[in-house]
Amino acid sequence: MKTSKRLSGWMQQWVFVGPALLFFGVIVLIPFLMSIYYSFTEWNGVTTNVTFNGLDNFKQILLHDADYRHAFSFTSRLTITNVILTNLVGFLLALLLTQALKTRNVLRTIFFMPNVIGGLLLGFIWQFIFVKGFATLGDLTHIGFFELPWLGDAPTAFWAIVIVSVWQGAGYLMIIYIAALANVPKDMIEAAHIDGATRWQVLRSIIVPLIMPAVTVCLFLTISWSFKIFDLNFSLTKGGPFNSTESVSINIYQEAFRNNRYGLGTAKAFVFFIVVAIISTIQVMYTKRKEVEI
Repeated sequence: MKTSKRLSGWMQQWVFVGPALLFFGVIVLIPFLMSIYYSFTEWNGVTTNVTFNGLDNFKQILLHDADYRHAFSFTSRLTITNVILTNLVGFLLALLLTQALKTRNVLRTIFFMPNVIGGLLLGFIWQFIFVKGFATLGDLTHIGFFELPWLGDAPTAFWAIVIVSVWQGAGYLMIIYIAALANVPKDMIEAAHIDGATRWQVLRSIIVPLIMPAVTVCLFLTISWSFKIFDLNFSLTKGGPFNSTESVSINIYQEAFRNNRYGLGTAKAFVFFIVVAIISTIQVMYTKRKEVEI
């Protein structure tokens, strides 16, 4: 009797979980394992001639590939800037839109809308704004901000990508922070104000510690988004000028699909995966320790 019940329970689990596991294995796990294998090979992605070359690809990446190191440097700088600014703007918007404003629902929708637009389309829209719109405003107003060569110079191109990334991602983080702020006990904040705490003290000592689970999620998302940035970067600058804004994702794309060196490209992707996984794990472990229970 017990055996039949146990067998029935296993059958029910496999009926519901089995299809998800099957699709996960076919779509995610098997391609991931194959990419690890191809990272140790020399392959052009077209022929069936796959040559195993051991660690040669990784030696090439770590010792001789200056473009990949530069792409990693650019992506790291972009990630640090994006993580700080996107979370800061998203949190400030959340603080603002949890106040008693008549138009807060409309404003929430407006600030969230950029996240709905696809990255490539958003990049092309902002490319037109930077190249045509700002140039026109510069001619009319002669304000130096609008006269800058936004996509034609390395420093300004970097900040152009940051501006668009923050503009797109802040609204999404705003929603997460709003949900977290809504769960902060109001009586605790009122008690702190009665005891004479300033707004800054309440924010630092009560609100921020209580919304640390949301901070953990938002930091993880922004680190992942920024490291893997491709569509915005590709549509805005295509890695230019002179590869100064080439992200790691674009470098991998160029290596695999333009140079037809899939083995080297998958090796770069594998190194990239390891680095991002380590950084994300450290971030989650660190911020998890800062979380407190209400």
